[in-house]
Amino acid sequence: MFAVVRTGGKQYRVHPGDKIVVEKLDGNAGDKVTLGDVLIAGDGGSLKSTSGLTVAAEIVAQAKADKVTVFKKRRRHNYRRKRGHRQQHTILRIVAIGDHKEQKAAPSKAEGAQKPAASKAEPKAPATTETPPAAQASQKPAATAKEKAGAETAQHDASEVAGTPTENPAPNNDKAAGAEKPAAKKAAPAKPKAATGSTENAAPAKGSAKKSPKAK
Repeated sequence: MFAVVRTGGKQYRVHPGDKIVVEKLDGNAGDKVTLGDVLIAGDGGSLKSTSGLTVAAEIVAQAKADKVTVFKKRRRHNYRRKRGHRQQHTILRIVAIGDHKEQKAAPSKAEGAQKPAASKAEPKAPATTETPPAAQASQKPAATAKEKAGAETAQHDASEVAGTPTENPAPNNDKAAGAEKPAAKKAAPAKPKAATGSTENAAPAKGSAKKSPKAK
């Protein structure tokens, strides 16, 4: 069913469930509004009487239109006027026309098929942090192999330490023992004697006898 209603000096053709934007009406979002000025009403191709027919609507929101700039000018008179305006609107949702109320849309076949499928789905098993026995069995041989490898390396190191030859102790031979002793410190070199000059011109010693004069 449809109807043509008049509000705010404008006419609107509406159906149950439609949303229209009309001039501002008093009320808040969610309030019920009744539009009584019904011009035409009909169902399909047949018209119905509009006497006593009302349209029930619900306020969705209070809004404003886009800004409009109003500019006035008179040339040669130095007249300029600029104004801005935003018209206030009310968004309505048509609930019913007379006895015809808004019908809720039936769920589609696809949605109906999906809901049972979702209910039949088995719940998933909770995830556990425990390792399965197969994994534990696979981990045990790896651990024993690591232990064997560690024991082999330790045994190899022990055999290497045991097989290293030790140095022979010093022999009892005195010569060999003397040879091993560190060499004695070398004697300090003798100081060089002071250089002495010729004794020809040297003065005779005090106690020495005087030379006899040569015979002429």
